[in-house]
Amino acid sequence: MKKDLDHPVKSDRNTVQSVARALKLVSITANASAEGLSLTELSNAIGVSKSTALSLIRTLISFGYLSDLKPGPRYCLGTSLIKLGDIASQQRPLGDLCRPILRDLAQETRMTTRVAVNDSGYPVFIERVDGPGSIRFYTPLGQREVPYASAAGKAILATLTDQDVRKICEDTGLSPRTSHTITDIDSLFDNLTLTRQRGFAIDDEEDAEGILCAAASFFDHTGKCAGAVSITGIKGDIPSWRVDELGRILRIRADQISDLLGGVVYSKLNHAIRK
Repeated sequence: MKKDLDHPVKSDRNTVQSVARALKLVSITANASAEGLSLTELSNAIGVSKSTALSLIRTLISFGYLSDLKPGPRYCLGTSLIKLGDIASQQRPLGDLCRPILRDLAQETRMTTRVAVNDSGYPVFIERVDGPGSIRFYTPLGQREVPYASAAGKAILATLTDQDVRKICEDTGLSPRTSHTITDIDSLFDNLTLTRQRGFAIDDEEDAEGILCAAASFFDHTGKCAGAVSITGIKGDIPSWRVDELGRILRIRADQISDLLGGVVYSKLNHAIRK
């Protein structure tokens, strides 16, 4: 009797293992180059025989999750994932996806947190979580903000080519918003170089007197900058070491958003100055 009862348990375990291996195959293929991966490479990656891997691959191909490239064959992602990705983006808008991270960031930094999408180089904030305490900042959502004077804007600009940055600055002008605003293109490029090096941008009273903002960019599955996450607070007597600490915290949170979007973390991107 006990022997009979053991069969369903073993069967369930095998099923779960097969599902895990199939999902791992999709994940590994997603991180491969456009040329795809061979059967040998995939079987080695999940630690199974070629026959077992081929059985899983054929099942994934039948559902459109993988596709075979000729000659070879070599395997890449299937077109069914395009539809699923589109549905997922509709079911979980970016603001909803980021809200738990914004809440954690607000508690961790004690500052107001926001997330902006990249609208052709301009930050458009779509979600906000106020920091603990009584201070509330007027931070409207859904409208383009000046990129050169905001931390989120500079975090996004730092991912663009110099040519694109020049074009945006020509369109907006570099008019002063405070006495601290960067108003010449060479100084802005120097600031963007520093932003690339440290992985986050700073708005040190450049958009509003007495206000300090920091922001870090995040990336989607194509490697493109999808937006930036930022924190805003009263500058007061915040020391430089604390600003650096806040920037590192932001970088971690931005990488978490990149991961949710299927993108890569900042440290793995090429941050050379691009012309």
